[in-house]
Amino acid sequence: MQKQNEYDNKRKKTLRWGYLFAVVALSVFVLFLARIVILQNTNVQEIKDDYINKNYREATLKAARGNLFASDGSILATTVMRYDIYLDFKTMKDTIYSNNIGALTDSLSKMFGKPRSEFRQKFDEQKKKKNQYYTLARGLDFDEYDRIRNFPIFKKGKNKGGFIVDRNYKRELATSEIGAGTIGMDNSEYKSGLEGAFSKYLTGTDGKRLEQRINSSQWKPIDFWKVQEPVDGEDVYTTLDLRIQDIAHSALEKQLINFEAKHGTVIVMEVATGKVRAMVNLRRTDSGDYEDAYNYAIKDNIEPGSTFKTISLLAAMDDGFIDDNTTVNVGNGVWTYAKQRISDGHGGGTYDISDVLAKSSNVGTAKLITKYYADKPQIFLDHLKRWKLFDKMDIELPGITRPKIVTPQNKRWNAATLASISFGYSSNINLLQLATFYNGVANNGKMLKPLFIDKIMKDGKVMYNAKPEVMVNKMASEKAIKMMTNALTKAVEKGTGKSIFTPNLRMAGKTGTARFEYWLPGPMKYRASFAGFYPADNPKYTCYVMVSEPNTAKGFYGATVSAPVFKEIAGKTFLKTPQNIEKEMLVDKKVNLNKMVEPNVKIAVNDKQMPNVVGLIGKNVIPQLENLGYRVDYKGVGRIKEQFPLEGTSISKNQRIYLSLQN
Repeated sequence: MQKQNEYDNKRKKTLRWGYLFAVVALSVFVLFLARIVILQNTNVQEIKDDYINKNYREATLKAARGNLFASDGSILATTVMRYDIYLDFKTMKDTIYSNNIGALTDSLSKMFGKPRSEFRQKFDEQKKKKNQYYTLARGLDFDEYDRIRNFPIFKKGKNKGGFIVDRNYKRELATSEIGAGTIGMDNSEYKSGLEGAFSKYLTGTDGKRLEQRINSSQWKPIDFWKVQEPVDGEDVYTTLDLRIQDIAHSALEKQLINFEAKHGTVIVMEVATGKVRAMVNLRRTDSGDYEDAYNYAIKDNIEPGSTFKTISLLAAMDDGFIDDNTTVNVGNGVWTYAKQRISDGHGGGTYDISDVLAKSSNVGTAKLITKYYADKPQIFLDHLKRWKLFDKMDIELPGITRPKIVTPQNKRWNAATLASISFGYSSNINLLQLATFYNGVANNGKMLKPLFIDKIMKDGKVMYNAKPEVMVNKMASEKAIKMMTNALTKAVEKGTGKSIFTPNLRMAGKTGTARFEYWLPGPMKYRASFAGFYPADNPKYTCYVMVSEPNTAKGFYGATVSAPVFKEIAGKTFLKTPQNIEKEMLVDKKVNLNKMVEPNVKIAVNDKQMPNVVGLIGKNVIPQLENLGYRVDYKGVGRIKEQFPLEGTSISKNQRIYLSLQN
């Protein structure tokens, strides 16, 4: 009976606990349901505004800008990774901190050249404050980042070592042959040069990531959680040829120094395609050096002077007013027309039409053009319109100027204006537009649009291939074009350009010497020019050279100042005569080019393992790796001296490869 009572008591006790548990469970369930109902009827936006929006935000994750290449694959501008380092002292374990802080400050002292005590004092202060986002370093390159992340404490990572890294992109020029004035920039507020021209291709699509508020002014990325992956920009291959660019740069700079000139420009175009193979703009700095910081070729309108005579006389040739038998008496080289005194600097007498160009006769040109067009100047001006000399050129590069030529509708027009226009005044045109005209003459009368883009590539695939674009299909009759070519050839062989004549390469061209700001008091200022093409009988390249404000005591004529630049460029680009050749490389005065060209080594990724590329030329290797689907970050130029990952490391497609090149 006693056992029965004990059993009943235990049973009652168990039942009581069971009932109690059931009641508690039911209560929790009811509370849970009630909470759901409350939440459903609560202002979720208010909670989001009060907590989430105040403590978290969606930030931009910048896409890498595409690479800008020369036509041969040499990189002109590239996007490199830069690393900002932050420290989270709150998550940094106390024991790890106390045991390793000495070794860490030693390492930082050696890396940054600051006393270890300075680091120790700052770190102890931040550790005490439990700062979660202390800025340690900004803008580190990959080598520096790779070094610092292996320091004591930091190598424990983010959760134990409090090591936070934020990756950013920086645009860098990769070559010294082309400066900032030509390559340009795009900083969202201002666009210029090649960077601005092709920004719509180079610019990728930014991604997004979440960041957490640390304090009133700091936000910390949440493990680089990407809400939206960025899409990197496309790679743009320009038409610039680094070899020709280097030749033109060297020739122009040498002449600017010799004549102590203020600035100068060279444009080299490929006749058959209109592709701009070189564009050099150099100006003198306060220190006396020359830098590429402003694109005079497209941004400055100038009175061209005598290089415009080719344009004027071609119009008369095309209309049939002058031919090979035409002559003009320039008298003693001085002529007054409509109360304007026009003079020559080269003798007098009776000239045939080729002599007018060869001797650059202002009087001869003005007499011919006014004789046939004075009563109907619009007929002459219509030729200029047909040759697009009134139009702003439709090219990719931003900032190009619109030509300004005085017309009868302009209040500046008077009886003498047509004569002034004929020999290069009363008109303002940029150098690229003038070079385009000469290129049209060289191309048998077909004027092509200047091209600055060869192709666009994305992930190794060609997305766009540029083709020549015709601006004017037939500038003038075949007879007129041939007559002008012969006259320009004679100008080099027997006229004002004879100082650059060479029997090895027939050149056609026109000198130009233009005064500017001649209405101001003080010494006269000059622009010396030479425009032409080569070889004269089968033109391949057109070249326009302009040197502004040479020292007049040393010379200021186009034949003296600019023509030698043209000759050097022509000889070295067409004849392909390398500079600084070793004597043993010369055989019968011919260059053994095979000894000068290093073969382009083909690389392959076998079994998904990183190949050894150290010692190879970067401009050969980088495009190959990118064509294989890998993303390459690099610094420097020349041969590769370091690589990461190392040879034999397993790599996957779309993995980033880091290369360090010689400078």
